Amino acid sequence: MTTAAAIAPAPRFWGYSLYGGLLAMAGLPIYIHAPFFYVEEYAVSLAALGTVLFVLRGLDFVQDPALGWLAARLGAWRGQATALAVIALAGAMVMLFAVDPMFWPLAWFAIAITVLFTAYSFLTICFYATGAARGATLGQGGHVRLAAWRESGALVGVCIAAAAPVALEAVMPAPFTGFALGFVLVALVAAWAMRLEWPRFRPDLSVVGPSFREVLADPTARRLLTIALVNATPVAITSTLFLFYAESVLRTDGAEGPLLILLFLAAAASAPVWAQVAKRFGAKSALLVGMALAMASFAFVLTLGPGDLTAFAVICVLSGFGMGADLTLLPAIFSRRMADLSPEAAQGFGLWAFVTKATLALAALIVFPTLDMAGFEQGTDNSDTALSTLVLLYAALPTALKAGAFALLALTPLKES
Repeated sequence: MTTAAAIAPAPRFWGYSLYGGLLAMAGLPIYIHAPFFYVEEYAVSLAALGTVLFVLRGLDFVQDPALGWLAARLGAWRGQATALAVIALAGAMVMLFAVDPMFWPLAWFAIAITVLFTAYSFLTICFYATGAARGATLGQGGHVRLAAWRESGALVGVCIAAAAPVALEAVMPAPFTGFALGFVLVALVAAWAMRLEWPRFRPDLSVVGPSFREVLADPTARRLLTIALVNATPVAITSTLFLFYAESVLRTDGAEGPLLILLFLAAAASAPVWAQVAKRFGAKSALLVGMALAMASFAFVLTLGPGDLTAFAVICVLSGFGMGADLTLLPAIFSRRMADLSPEAAQGFGLWAFVTKATLALAALIVFPTLDMAGFEQGTDNSDTALSTLVLLYAALPTALKAGAFALLALTPLKES
């Protein structure tokens, strides 16, 4: 029996949206909130946090391909395994934000992040591999169609995760505790919604899909992974520094929360639009337009200063719209390539999960020690040198990286559908 045939006969797109939202809440927002939270609450240094985040990603080099190997061989047990991973994910979120550290805060942070991102990796691999097999059964444009549902849900999840601590601050004294407990509830509902989509067959271990080495040996897959690394690093950098930039450079005085929400709402609203553009003109062409829009809009950040909230809000909308293309179309293009290589794509998505987290680790390694050396401290009382360093890291470096990703994609031949 094939993977495609073993998946539920009728697509449950809303389940993919909800599960995508869950994973998104545990991904990018953690790099937005966790460093800010641990600096503010426990006075952990930025340089120490950046070093820990980077070192822990070294574990992923071994772990994520191994998790892909495991996911490919679980077969009928994949549903039970993902249920256990969801429990671990929720527990790590509670540990990170809702429980005061029982020992050295930096070590507590490291343990919680390790458990959280191990569970996140495994769930991401299983989820995207199942989606790749499912998309292959939906006919022309099936991968983009499923990706639009999945990534729209993911972007809504990012919006909720970005907004929740800000919104909860008005109604409870420990907003991050409320966020963590709310995450547990979302995790349970999402696990239930996705329960019928997992494969229900025992795999033929002779055809479990391309290995880690075989995926890297494929020129198209290798180029797409490189593009993903270069293209996602700017998003990781800007997301990691967003709250610091808004507070210290723009002097937003509490408006950073709504601005962050605006950014991700624009991305979420754009996902169906990009799906339609890709359907008409091809996923690669649509993605290139989205990347160009993000570059053009975000370059103007270099011209902003204290009080330029309206201009920055416009930039958030435009760059968020461009981000929506990245988050919707690039995974769809990679899914289609994995489906071309094999019906079982779990090990390929082990590499995808590693690349995704590597961008966040690179961002932490680059920006936090550099800001620390420049003398930057959280708040509005910083030297001109520290603020200039923050602006260059937040705007100039991501724009340059995005240009590199644009060139790589433009030179990559892809099958359009």
